[in-house]
Amino acid sequence: MSVAATYPAVGSFCLLRSLRRTPRFRMAVRSSAISVGPLLTKLKHDCATPLPVLRHMADAMAADMRSGLAIDGGSDLKMILSYVDSLPTGNEKGLFYALDLGGTNFRVLRVQLGGKEEGVIATESEQVSIPQDLMFGTSEELFNFIASGLGKFAQREGGKFSMQSGRKREIGFTFSFPVRQTSIDSGILIKWTKGFAVSGTAGRDVVACLNEAMERQGLEMQVSALVNDAVGTLAGARYWDDDVMVAVILGTGTNACYIERMDAIPKLQSHVSSSGRTIINTEWGAFSKGLPLTVFDRDMDAATINPGEQIFEKTISGMYLGEIVRRVLLKMAEEGALFGDSSPEKLSTPFVLRTPDVCAMQQDDSEDLKVVGSILHDLASVESNVSARKIVVEVCDTIVKRGGRLAGAGIVGILQKMEEDSKGLIFGKRTVVAMDGGLYEHYPQYRRYLQDAVTELLGSELSKNVVIEHTKDGSGIGAALLAAANSMYGHDL
Repeated sequence: MSVAATYPAVGSFCLLRSLRRTPRFRMAVRSSAISVGPLLTKLKHDCATPLPVLRHMADAMAADMRSGLAIDGGSDLKMILSYVDSLPTGNEKGLFYALDLGGTNFRVLRVQLGGKEEGVIATESEQVSIPQDLMFGTSEELFNFIASGLGKFAQREGGKFSMQSGRKREIGFTFSFPVRQTSIDSGILIKWTKGFAVSGTAGRDVVACLNEAMERQGLEMQVSALVNDAVGTLAGARYWDDDVMVAVILGTGTNACYIERMDAIPKLQSHVSSSGRTIINTEWGAFSKGLPLTVFDRDMDAATINPGEQIFEKTISGMYLGEIVRRVLLKMAEEGALFGDSSPEKLSTPFVLRTPDVCAMQQDDSEDLKVVGSILHDLASVESNVSARKIVVEVCDTIVKRGGRLAGAGIVGILQKMEEDSKGLIFGKRTVVAMDGGLYEHYPQYRRYLQDAVTELLGSELSKNVVIEHTKDGSGIGAALLAAANSMYGHDL
């Protein structure tokens, strides 16, 4: 069963949904708690992330990073060279654009830079939803749609934004899918992820695809820097804070990047960096070693468009957490009469329960869990009593706790690898991990579980030096800053 065409947007999370008039619910004849008890116990056991499991996963992440740096294809982690060798310095001036394509929406942004004295003078952005059919259409159709949106946004330029005459508008293109980068402004698409299956793009330079589409639209714009969202987030955060060494995206999908020493990349042969460092894009969503998986994870994976791939992403990211919860609840309803004798047919629909819904249910602190009851009724036509709702919240917490703690262990794995190479320069001083993405921003329990795992793995003293900091909109501004840093006109603006 393919669920590709049913993937929803998971870009925005709600803390509490507005409550409709909660319907009267029939009480189940049997006790939900008794019927589903063994299923819940097994779920908690299979999803458990005690310290030894986290430590094994962090060690495996660090080892996979080394293998991926040694040779292409050496591990699950692609460890892609970003060609970002010098980060923005603050001297950049002028008007620059960013285009962020990484999920079911794309975002356009402009930023006016004023150099050391004025910094970021002004920013403006707009988000555009991508029609479902374009996610499975042709390359030309998708990029024409994006270029059209970019052109409309550029036409509304004004106010504090001014472009020097006779120059093309330069774009930082955040493309959050696996690419084999060949330079700072070119990269070959490896494969689509996050539910996209666009034809005619694999093996092509995605910058060329966008530049050609902009030419077709008659736009005087050109891509100066190709980055993914993690690299953009790192660049944007480091513009303000020199201690930023790692960036992690936790939203619809997930990825991480970090600053690496050039002499620690054995597979690198000809590329030379004036700074001696570069940003490595790990593509950590493909990691798969030592993860505590359940039958629900395996069944969901088998039903996706990329079975056997992106296992870490399918365990920790916003695209999938709600779907895992749905599969658990469906089994509990069918085999444990969680919702009484009624058969919740709508609950059989893949992705009908989204991660924002799971988040909203976990925030419900009402005595009878009315929000939980309302969401179950509205989305799946499920009637529930208070006992059943409490079990639903426990299921949500179990899946989200595993996801947050595994994400935290992944962060420690990256820091651990950097620490081993630098001999004390990571954990011995303030080191910032920049975080972006709707899942991390809007899901308080997920954030807490992630931080708990980092603290447990590093210990109370070392963990004080590791600052996990939310960088809202970091990837957009970061991409524009990288376009400025790599401007075809230099810095004589």
